[in-house]
Amino acid sequence: MKRVTGIGGIFFKCKNPKEINQWYKTHLGFDTTPYGTSFEWRDLTDSTKKGLTQWNSFPEDTKYFEPSEKDFMINYRVENLEQLVEVLRKENVTIVDQMETFDYGKFVHILDPEGNKIQLWEPKD
Repeated sequence: MKRVTGIGGIFFKCKNPKEINQWYKTHLGFDTTPYGTSFEWRDLTDSTKKGLTQWNSFPEDTKYFEPSEKDFMINYRVENLEQLVEVLRKENVTIVDQMETFDYGKFVHILDPEGNKIQLWEPKD
């Protein structure tokens, strides 16, 4: 069973997300919106398959990264989230919440041994 297949997103806290988004747009050419930006890429083994990696800034007082005390969170792409969650539970990995399903995929959050919150995402691409 494959576990992580790639990076789905990079999220970080900042004092002023609107200002940060504008800075990245002006100086690095990011096509930012209030939700950050998405980088589109193609699958290495099947170039007809597209994927996205999301980049997003969050207000420094966001509670979204809790229970982690870190200023960042990484989203990893996975192939079969339900199966992976079962395996992680057996391996005594801390599962933070219940799996949620949206139009763009399934999500769940876990903690690594240092308390970093990690988002796992099974995209619908």
